[in-house]
Amino acid sequence: MQKEISIHSIEQVGQNLANLDLKRELRRGIPEVVLGEGKTSRDIVKIVLSALKMNSAVVVSRIRREDLSTICRALKRRRNRVEIGKNSTTILARTGFVKKRSSGGKIGIISAGTSDMAVAEEARLIAEAMGCSAIVRYDVGIAGIHRLFPALKEMIAASVDAIVVVAGMEGALASVVSAMVNVPVVGVPTSVGYGFGSAGLAALSCMLQSCAIGLAVFNIDNGIGAGAFAALIANRMASNSNKIKI
Repeated sequence: MQKEISIHSIEQVGQNLANLDLKRELRRGIPEVVLGEGKTSRDIVKIVLSALKMNSAVVVSRIRREDLSTICRALKRRRNRVEIGKNSTTILARTGFVKKRSSGGKIGIISAGTSDMAVAEEARLIAEAMGCSAIVRYDVGIAGIHRLFPALKEMIAASVDAIVVVAGMEGALASVVSAMVNVPVVGVPTSVGYGFGSAGLAALSCMLQSCAIGLAVFNIDNGIGAGAFAALIANRMASNSNKIKI
C-alpha cells in the first residue's frame, strides 16, 4: 500500500499544469478523471495523453462545448478511441490497443427527463471505464410514471447491482425507484428546473429528505461520483460472485 501511494506514483504534466495519480485505477478501481472546466483544449490533451501512458481509460468531464471537437480530433490522431456522452460534453478516452475490459458488474441508469441526460451520461461513461455494463433508460420521470415500470422490470431481470437515478425539478424519481427495488439506489439531483429548483436545491432537498430506505444521494450534477460509486458496488458484487463459483 505504501508503495502504491508513494510520490513515485505521481507524474507531473507541464509546468505546474497537473499532477497525475497514476496508480488510482490500481488502488481504487477508479480511472483518472479530468475536470475540463478552467482548462484549455491544449492542456486537456496534454493531461489525457500523459494519463493514458499508464492507464487504460481517462474520463474528461465538463469540456467547453466549443473545444469538444478539437480535443477529440487531437486524441484520435494519436490512435486513441474517444466516446462522447449523448447530449454531453463529457468524453471517455481509451488507448487504441487496449481491449475494452469487463468486470462483470452491471448497473442501471435512469434519468427523469431528457434534460438530465448529460449528467446521466457522466455516470455511464465512468461506470463503463471501470468495466461495468450499464442498462440506460432516459426520460422516464414521474410526470408519466407508467414509463418507469418497463425500465425497472428490465433492470431487475438483468440483476443489476445498483441503480443511478438522475432527476431535476423536485427530484422525486429517486425516492420512487428506491421504494420499488431491492438494490442500492444512487440519487443525483440536477440543476434542471424552474425558479427555486433551477439550481438543483429543490431536487437535492427532496432526495435528502426521502423516507425511502436504501437511497444514497450525491451532490448536484455529480454524475461522475454517482457512476463511480455504483460501479464500485457492482464490481465488488461481481468479484465476490466469481470467488464463490471457483
